[in-house]
Amino acid sequence: MSQAFDAVAQQQLLERRVSEALELARSLGADACEVGASVDQGVSISVRDGEVETVELSRDQGIGVTVYLGNRKGSATSSDAGSDSIRAAVEKAVSIAHYTGEDSFAGLAPAELMATDFPDLKAHHPWAISVDEATDLALACERAGLEVEGIAQSEGASFSSGEGVQVYGNSHGFLASQCGSRHSMSCMLIAKDAQGMQRDYDYTSVRNPADLRSPESVGREAARRTLARLNARKVATGRMPVLFDPQMSAGLVGHYLSAIAGGSLYRESSFLCDSLGQPLFPDWFTLGENPREVGGMSSAAFDNDGVATRDNVYFADGKVQSYMLSAYSARRLNMQTTGNAGGARNVRITAPLTSLDEMLKQMGTGVLVTELMGQGVNGVTGDYSRGASGFWVENGEIQHAVEEFTIAGNLRDMAANLLAVGDDVDTRGSIHSGSWLIDGMTVAGMSEGEDEDEDEELEG
Repeated sequence: MSQAFDAVAQQQLLERRVSEALELARSLGADACEVGASVDQGVSISVRDGEVETVELSRDQGIGVTVYLGNRKGSATSSDAGSDSIRAAVEKAVSIAHYTGEDSFAGLAPAELMATDFPDLKAHHPWAISVDEATDLALACERAGLEVEGIAQSEGASFSSGEGVQVYGNSHGFLASQCGSRHSMSCMLIAKDAQGMQRDYDYTSVRNPADLRSPESVGREAARRTLARLNARKVATGRMPVLFDPQMSAGLVGHYLSAIAGGSLYRESSFLCDSLGQPLFPDWFTLGENPREVGGMSSAAFDNDGVATRDNVYFADGKVQSYMLSAYSARRLNMQTTGNAGGARNVRITAPLTSLDEMLKQMGTGVLVTELMGQGVNGVTGDYSRGASGFWVENGEIQHAVEEFTIAGNLRDMAANLLAVGDDVDTRGSIHSGSWLIDGMTVAGMSEGEDEDEDEELEG
């Protein structure tokens, strides 16, 4: 990078700025105040056809101030953490609070719930990589993919590396900081057949650069995934099992977590309102979070309210065991925060794991979904309908690629009809999940008549 990032110095500076904002809010008459500040720096390179397309050296910072005048709340932000900007932000937040309506649920999280221990979670692994070195990695990734026979062209490869510091403080006397890093590399390729072009990609994303996959492996996997999509066919409409690959199943997990999030619950906009203790998944399925997992992609010792994070189990033995609550949503529901201001962290599944081959045999005939499109998820009713592409499975074996079909069901029914979870766990994000095999979904594609017409045209 063009400029070294001194995380310790940045941490100390931001902590001083946060303390300054808290003191200023108190002097201006605020009954309570909370302040968050951050600074991030990174390098991002994109290449295409062996040429550099973009080089971005970024440095972003910001500070957010929230003050409380009784039950009135005012917030203001600034992209500058200088003293003058902080004063302006605090004054603006106080001014806003004078005009907002009262909210009896507003306020800081209870002081006794603030984090008091801050273990080293191994979340910060800086990498002093130069622009030239980063460019070489992106070029090597793309080159490896283009060298695979059958790949027609590249949609580009990218490399990014960044680190940052986050500081949070409030008028309980709480002040703490967290440092983190993220390094990633990706490649997207194109292959052609008589029907047109197909594209797919692969990526690697880690906190510690030592854990990055090689650029060659990413490029070759992107090529393999792209070539597998050639000669895609349509599917007939029917009711059948659907196998979601790990990336797609992680998205499903996200939908269930959103349904138990406090904001959805107190607004009564979730299909899992008043569901504590009720069965949802099979009794062999448990899902929770480990926010203090060492090296986890979203590990943190405290949440966005300053509350100490803890292991939470949301679905235990198939039943809804806990909601996911911040201090505010907990008050709205007459419950206690679960340390989830900012969401769930390091989501993990506990279940018997099945190999992909065994799941394919178990499903018999159906579709393996590797890509989903559209936003057809209704959080209120749980209705689920998405455009998809993937592979047709028959007699327990993958036959050919399929595209331009939709899958539909209801999230409650889909959970109940979960047949197996795969051992092919994708660990690149905060949600770790293997493939999910779900029975009884509606697959809508080509009708039998259309299929027969196409066959006649091909024969003719």
